[in-house]
Amino acid sequence: MIREAEGNLLTADVDALVNTVNTVGVMGKGIALQFKRAYPEMYKAYARAAKAGEVVPGRMFVWHTEAMSGPSLIINFPTKRHWRSPSRLEDIRDGLRALVHVVSEAGVESIALPPLGCGNGGLQWSEVRPLIVQALGGLPIEVVLYPPKGAPRAAAMVENRQKPKMTPGRAALLGIMSRYREVTLEAPSVIEVQKLMYFLQEAGQPLRLNYVKGRYGPYADNLRHVLTELEGHYISGFGDGSAKVGEAEPLELLDDGGDETRQIVMSSDILSERLNRVLRVVSGYESAYGLELLASVHWVAEHDDRAAESPEIATELVSSWTPRKSRLFTPEHVRRAWETLREQDWLPRIAIHN
Repeated sequence: MIREAEGNLLTADVDALVNTVNTVGVMGKGIALQFKRAYPEMYKAYARAAKAGEVVPGRMFVWHTEAMSGPSLIINFPTKRHWRSPSRLEDIRDGLRALVHVVSEAGVESIALPPLGCGNGGLQWSEVRPLIVQALGGLPIEVVLYPPKGAPRAAAMVENRQKPKMTPGRAALLGIMSRYREVTLEAPSVIEVQKLMYFLQEAGQPLRLNYVKGRYGPYADNLRHVLTELEGHYISGFGDGSAKVGEAEPLELLDDGGDETRQIVMSSDILSERLNRVLRVVSGYESAYGLELLASVHWVAEHDDRAAESPEIATELVSSWTPRKSRLFTPEHVRRAWETLREQDWLPRIAIHN
């Protein structure tokens, strides 16, 4: 019997759960990241197998949970050859044949599957679903399909990882989020956190964040990895990081890290002053729009001396960044942001002194 379901696949009442993976040992996003959090020991075994070349298309990597209740098997189904690559329909076909063999040999009576190769993989559910039905429909088991519906809410995701240690960098992140929330009285969005950390690093805090020119202004992908590690322990709302910007939940602080964060921040006068400096410059810009504007203007001024000397040049560069920014940010708004940065000594000193 085949039926469809919605919600969190990892909480399905079945014998086996299917996880979609790549062959290089990375579970960094989407359903794979959810499995990594729920079954950290499984992830370690998968990563070792991938390193040994044992995770390949058309072959299942099976992990036994050894649990008294819940699923007894996690079946890792390779849908990508590399995490950057799109999924191939031929790999889904080959994998389904291998899955049928595993299910039959293990005596599985019920199984839950995500939309194999869809979402980040780029395949269409209208093509993949018939393949699943054809492969599994004749088996004497219950098959529960989870169509592409987006990830469950962050709070509903299963979290079994050990709590990560507090570090100065993590304390700086939690500290700026806490201080910012005191002003806004609302949990910040991912865009706001990205920009707050951008300014904190520009203020001199050694965060080792690799900012690049992104769609929504300066963006550091390795900050996304930090948020992933903190999710469920120190923050809530980031989930598996797969939500689109317009659909993402705000990032709430959890109580667990409060005392450690305050201790680290209070013990460092330099960090405290840098936090204060960031909060001063973003005053009046406390929104996703405002911080994207301010950070984008700062970025062009940092990367082009002409923009640091002229708000008109800064406007031209911000407008040429993307058509979206050209529509969104008016010349007057760019000029005001530029003046704020100049008045608070955030522009390159070569421009201020000339």
